[in-house]
Amino acid sequence: MHLLMILTVLAVSGVLRQSWTHPQGNWDLRWRKTLFVFLFPPLLILMTAIAILCMSPQSNMGGMYTGWLSYILAFTFLTFFSVLCIKLAVQGWQSLHSARQCPLVNHQDQQIRILNTEALFAGQIGFWQPELVISQGLLQKLSPDHVESVLAHEQGHFYYRDTFWFFWLGWVRSCTAWLPNTDALWQELLVLRELRADSYAAAQVDPLLLAESLLLVVSDGTVLAKSEICCAALGDHAGYRLEQRIQALLAPPDPTPEPQLQSWHSFLLAFLPLVAVIFHT
Repeated sequence: MHLLMILTVLAVSGVLRQSWTHPQGNWDLRWRKTLFVFLFPPLLILMTAIAILCMSPQSNMGGMYTGWLSYILAFTFLTFFSVLCIKLAVQGWQSLHSARQCPLVNHQDQQIRILNTEALFAGQIGFWQPELVISQGLLQKLSPDHVESVLAHEQGHFYYRDTFWFFWLGWVRSCTAWLPNTDALWQELLVLRELRADSYAAAQVDPLLLAESLLLVVSDGTVLAKSEICCAALGDHAGYRLEQRIQALLAPPDPTPEPQLQSWHSFLLAFLPLVAVIFHT
């Protein structure tokens, strides 16, 4: 019976991921649809594994015999997920530790880390309280107004705690890389993350300045070897749908709504496997 649960959940997850297409509409609609398809299948698989692990491998469930195979599979899933989480946490800590080796200065009433490189780079690195890292080259080559627009964009990442939340989303991505459309969904979430930070910055500075800053960073051509773990930078995946970001900045502002509680109700269905524990004897 447990094995049937696993196969059913894997089939549902695969079909849901396979049916995904790039959503159309405003930022909020695209974000909710993409996040649901990206997050619901892994959450369903995780809850199924936890439910099976909570039930004895040698008992009955609804009158049907349950064996060790499904129990071992569930334990393997959870062990794999846990090991990946620890691995990514270590990598994130290493990135943060590396960022904290950079000199700390006060720039425009903000505490920033100065990265000693001529490359144009600006990004938040860390978890809940990330470090703002700006390259020496960016401060030297960009005008003060352009630097201000970059700082506003990075403040958007800080406001939405992108480094923290995308650490967990990155963990989900690593755990379920074998599911259909995982990479496509991940790239879409990254683009939407940047559009959200752009929208936040555009409410404080001239959107045209931010668009110019983005183009300058991209046209610099120097790619820093940095991890995606716990890092949200201005030029992240700038080559991917760059035109979309520029058009969004030049278009009339589209307000970014705050998260609504009701938008999370659909995720409660992923906890249905835990109900099976009640029928286990």
